[in-house]
Amino acid sequence: MKVIFSKDVPRVGKKNDVKEVNDGYAINFLFPNKLAERASSSSLRELEKRQKEILIERELEESLLIKNLGEIEGKKITLKGKANDKGHLFSAIHKKEILEAMKNEHKIEIDEDFLVLEKPIKEIGEFNISIKVKNKKSFLKLRVEEL
Repeated sequence: MKVIFSKDVPRVGKKNDVKEVNDGYAINFLFPNKLAERASSSSLRELEKRQKEILIERELEESLLIKNLGEIEGKKITLKGKANDKGHLFSAIHKKEILEAMKNEHKIEIDEDFLVLEKPIKEIGEFNISIKVKNKKSFLKLRVEEL
């Protein structure tokens, strides 16, 4: 049975993917949990419209962010966390925490995809975090302090 995923389902499909799944899996799990819907011709047309809208919004967001990269350059963000005596954090700092701090401290909202963070931050100190949109980059400083 062909279905359109309405939410991400680990190891099966991502939101807005169209995939063929077993009938029983769709009827007994995906549909009751509202994770997917049957892929009819009308729902596929609607999905195509949504994807076009999402693409337009994404391009608009990228163009605005490119204009504002200069404003982001050099901004400082401070986060606090519990750490041991060697300076290692008990809980790592991920993209979501950095984005939340940017929103709270500087009123800047960006999508998680534009923030470049190779691995979560697990130490106290200062870090340069890069924001990359297409081929343009900007950096902000993240200071991690002990609670």
